[in-house]
Amino acid sequence: MCGEEFISTDRGCLYFCIISAEKLVLGVELIMMRILERFLTFVLLPAVVIIIRADSVNVRLVGGHSRCAGTVEVFHRDQWGRVCDDDWDLADAAVVCRELDCGEPVDALSKAHFGPGSGPVWMSHTTCVGLESTLKNCRSVGWSKSNCDQTRNAGVICSEVRLVGGSRCSGRLEILHDQTWMSVCDAAFDQQDAEVVCRELDCGAPVQVLGAAAFDKGDTQMWTQEIQCRGNESQIHLCPVSYRFTPKYNCSHKNSVRLLCADRKNVRLVGGHNPCSGTAEVLHMGQWGAVCDIGWDLADAAVVCRELECGEPVDILSGAQLAPGSGPVWIINAMCTGSESTLKKCGSATCQYNGVCQDVRLVGGSRCSGRLEILHNQTWMSVCDAAFDQQDAEVVCRELDCGAPVQVQRAAAFGKGDTQMWTQEIQCRGNESQIHFCRTSPSYENNCSHYSSVKLVCADSVNVRLVGGHSRCAGRVEVHHRGHWGTLCGDFWDLTDAAVVCRELDCGQPVDVPGHAHFGQGTGPIWMKTAFCTGSESTLKKCGSVEQYGYDCDHDTDAGVICSGVRLVGGSRCSGRLEILHNQTWMSVCESAFDQQDAEVVCRELDCGAPVQVLGAAAFGKGDTQMWTQEIQCRGNESQIYFCPVLSMKHDCSSDDHQELLCADVTNVRLVDGRSRCAGRVEVHHRGQWGTVCDDDWDMTDAAVVCRELDCGEPVDTLSGAHFGQGSGPIWMSAALCTGTESTLKNCGSVGWNKPFCTHDKDAGVICSGE
Repeated sequence: MCGEEFISTDRGCLYFCIISAEKLVLGVELIMMRILERFLTFVLLPAVVIIIRADSVNVRLVGGHSRCAGTVEVFHRDQWGRVCDDDWDLADAAVVCRELDCGEPVDALSKAHFGPGSGPVWMSHTTCVGLESTLKNCRSVGWSKSNCDQTRNAGVICSEVRLVGGSRCSGRLEILHDQTWMSVCDAAFDQQDAEVVCRELDCGAPVQVLGAAAFDKGDTQMWTQEIQCRGNESQIHLCPVSYRFTPKYNCSHKNSVRLLCADRKNVRLVGGHNPCSGTAEVLHMGQWGAVCDIGWDLADAAVVCRELECGEPVDILSGAQLAPGSGPVWIINAMCTGSESTLKKCGSATCQYNGVCQDVRLVGGSRCSGRLEILHNQTWMSVCDAAFDQQDAEVVCRELDCGAPVQVQRAAAFGKGDTQMWTQEIQCRGNESQIHFCRTSPSYENNCSHYSSVKLVCADSVNVRLVGGHSRCAGRVEVHHRGHWGTLCGDFWDLTDAAVVCRELDCGQPVDVPGHAHFGQGTGPIWMKTAFCTGSESTLKKCGSVEQYGYDCDHDTDAGVICSGVRLVGGSRCSGRLEILHNQTWMSVCESAFDQQDAEVVCRELDCGAPVQVLGAAAFGKGDTQMWTQEIQCRGNESQIYFCPVLSMKHDCSSDDHQELLCADVTNVRLVDGRSRCAGRVEVHHRGQWGTVCDDDWDMTDAAVVCRELDCGEPVDTLSGAHFGQGSGPIWMSAALCTGTESTLKNCGSVGWNKPFCTHDKDAGVICSGE
């Protein structure tokens, strides 16, 4: 609804400030038509009309009981269109609700729940991480690329209540009324109303209705009508209200309702030996339901374990290994990044892995060192050192995937802690996979205090390695899991995944991602299929993965990585003090051992173009690494520094003589054959050659990375079908998977480099807002 000073449009409201009315009528119809078409500012003399465009609305909900419930529609190319319900979930719905200022999502609906709708299907297979500011920034299979009919529209019901100033389940109560959030007068609210609010927010039962300003007074308008819930309604808007309610006293912000709900868990593990193992179940719409094992991985399990305060995930088990769940299957193909606060906030797709979480953890140190705590009866307890020996330590370190125990300490190296003491004696044989398989002696009688709690240091074993290459920084990718080394499927393997491996091994940046068993076929299990890393994970095992139904992989597709053996430190990506990896150690390079041809190879290997300047002064700091004094003798055409021969040198070098290098820092992406450098066919530079990008799954999120990388503003449109003409050369990327935060398109995920599933008649294009 727009006020008297506004004109309503299908995208919002236009505000008019009339400074002079003389001759205003002339030309108004023509002006208004142009305004509504282009949203431009016009100035008329002597009559002046100032038109201020309101913030564009890119999403709306239609066909529901209010503006916060209905079929999802998106505004694109000057037309409202629908969203297909493929893969539509609560993470996607959360973006819509937040964008509309409609609180939290209550349900994500499918199959045209609110009616068939009209217009094109703009988005399908939508994949939001939940943090996007608008639905248009979420991933999809590409704009207007769907075979969805009008029976498969996505819908959303958002909550029209919220608790402010406390936690998710406690705070000052506000209700959405006529597009405005309003505080509720405590005289208009009772226990039955509280039950409905807590249920709608998925927070269990109400604990306390507070009248005092426990969560500040707030400054919203007061809702004084009496709410008359029976207590069994699923949402507050279903409760009748009394429009004749006259409170016994005038309501002020001092009388607004403050509510404390139980804040119960939305996830549980059932059928296991303790609360930290079993079949995963999620609470939704008041009912517990299962999680399908398709795509279920350690990244998803990490969210469950953290939500239940159960430490880190040890393993993911299939439905064949666990008791079957009951009720609906709420989540299929969970897609967690690992940072979500609850499993319900993870993305999912439209059945049979669940999780086992650790019963032990190390606190106060690192992942593999700290004060030992064991989970007992849902409580974390410190362990008495007299009840623990070397064999027990071997089991703990194994369970944590941290190699062998290095030291069992009795001193308070990691703090005393304040947890209850576990005094039973643990009697492991040393070959158990988890501590809960070890026997315990209930008759242990030694007196224990926090000064005698166990502190443990494990070897922190490496969970990934590269095999069959020229060095430890190149080769076939292998992962250690369940006591065995196994390979990774090379399909969909890309530079984003490789970046995690290179960083985990301290091997610099990824140079290439060869597949098809480039480094020879491995043996043993294939642990990961379709790895999905964001690039920020500390270890490859924390990356998500998507197991496609009916899809299998052989060892002839084993993934490989070549990491760069050089890096520039102290400057930017393409400038700094030169260091070379030698015998697992980063070493500075003596300037007298390095020349222009060597510099050309280093800059090429780092994808930084040509060398601009070879510096000898300490422009980027001296550093404290060991000096590499052998002379590098590159011809200048090598792709990597390790291909260059070296000669032993007799010159003495100090840290003042190290080599510093400035490369051109070339752009890795360009737009070709458009009307400006900010519009055209997308081309990527890789392996010294420009190639194109397939338009499969190409969307506004991918385009945003290109526009930002080229300093071209925001994306206006994504174009497909070789709109700007067909390119030539390789098709480097297919089905690009950007989150929108990447610094360069090459850092985005994809189905794998130089693995085109399309031809040049599907080259992707972009129009950015910049010149």
